[in-house]
Amino acid sequence: MLEALRRPDLIREITLQPVRRHGVDAAILFSDIVVPLAAAGIDLDLKPGVGPVIAEPIRDPAAVAAVPVLEPAQVDFVAEAVGLLVEELSGTPLIGFAGAPFTLASYLIEGGPSRTYERTKALMHGAPDVWHALCSRLADITLTFVRVQVAAGVSAVQLFDSWAGALSEADYRRYVMPHSATVLSGLAESGVPRIHFGVGTGHMLPAMAEAGADVVGVDWRTPLDTAAALLGPNFAVQGNLDPAVLFAPWPVVEAEVRRIVAEGRAAHGHVFNLGHGVLPDTDPEVLTRVVALVHEVSAA
Repeated sequence: MLEALRRPDLIREITLQPVRRHGVDAAILFSDIVVPLAAAGIDLDLKPGVGPVIAEPIRDPAAVAAVPVLEPAQVDFVAEAVGLLVEELSGTPLIGFAGAPFTLASYLIEGGPSRTYERTKALMHGAPDVWHALCSRLADITLTFVRVQVAAGVSAVQLFDSWAGALSEADYRRYVMPHSATVLSGLAESGVPRIHFGVGTGHMLPAMAEAGADVVGVDWRTPLDTAAALLGPNFAVQGNLDPAVLFAPWPVVEAEVRRIVAEGRAAHGHVFNLGHGVLPDTDPEVLTRVVALVHEVSAA
């Protein structure tokens, strides 16, 4: 899997497929949040059905000190792929992305996916200096990665903090937000829109916005009009159809799409999307119908 993520020709082709098939309004760069870690030299693998697996988990000061710096040349394959895509998309926006420091740190500390994040939280609370040193290094890696994408021509960047919802708002503000802010503020001068998304983060959407977002991604658990009220008038929202709803009969899917578009009108702006990733067994034809319906309802 990692080899495919290093090939500009495959990145280009897989990125273009949803645009061709479904008629979406923007392409999303085919990549993975661990790509910059692997490119920097961290020994990891993407195992089917499991996710990222780290050969030597990072849990002490010496291991943190050994985390390498990412040089732009180490991800030149991403820059090449973005260049190819920008040329072929001919004005259709291309959204780049990267993993946020907390989510990357959780993989490095746990050694792979986790349901409880016990080792991550133990390090965060028990050795905060080590924690902040690790997240600072990861923020630098992430910022380098997204700056390469921006320089190559992406139209927007999304910062994925997939597992931040495992934290309280207080812990997020103390241990995580400063490092996400390093990444997002580092993109401010580029002028590209910055999207910030986490799963299960309805209790701390304002904090995620304060980290430096222009658009805040919202998962399916929080109605968009509620999110808009929490965020205030200066932020757009993205989301938030439950991916599992796509398995329901079409009248149910249609009703949910219409509800979400209506609720999204309460925000400064709304980018329709799922509330998380597309599930593997989703019928592609349903996705095509959803895109067409969103276009129809949005134009009304």
